[in-house]
Amino acid sequence: MEAVREITGKAYPFGRKNVDTDVIIPAHWLKTITREGLGRGCFETVRKEPGNVFDDPAYAGAPILVAGDNFGCGSSREHAAWALLDMGIHAVIAPSYSDIFSGNAFKNGILAVVLPQEAVDRLLEVARTDPIHIDLETQTVTTPFQDRFTFEIDPFRKHCLMDGLDEVGLTLARQEAIAAYESKAKGELPFLAKGIPVAA
Repeated sequence: MEAVREITGKAYPFGRKNVDTDVIIPAHWLKTITREGLGRGCFETVRKEPGNVFDDPAYAGAPILVAGDNFGCGSSREHAAWALLDMGIHAVIAPSYSDIFSGNAFKNGILAVVLPQEAVDRLLEVARTDPIHIDLETQTVTTPFQDRFTFEIDPFRKHCLMDGLDEVGLTLARQEAIAAYESKAKGELPFLAKGIPVAA
């Protein structure tokens, strides 16, 4: 997982409320066996709407999505986070998220920023013309117009995102302690090393 420290750039001024995971990535895309290419299906139904922000060249490659309340509700599909990443989105700013989506986003290296509706409304306005800057270390979202919004984040999630640690990375970071335990266990619990005999 890539480390997330600062994210700067254009932002999709989406703002729609109650966007569920089926809107983020429709069910027929879930047949894939790889994460690659899911960005093509991201917001597929929204992209059928004339003048949608996701097909507007002005926002092409934007790393930030400014969304509405209860973003990521619905089913628990992790493909929603994969699709956003494949589309190039590394941070979402919204007033609230589904708990499951928030967890999936974190585990895949997407920063889910929670800000009050007033701040989100202001960022939707700014995003139409100017870039937005997110600094995870200082937990701030700023704009070229001196707007400065602070956000809260779980310290453990912040640590993992800033150091690029997913669940595998966290385990590998404890490799020495794990090896020491396994070495000690071989001496104190030798029956574990031998395995359990299979009955005839």
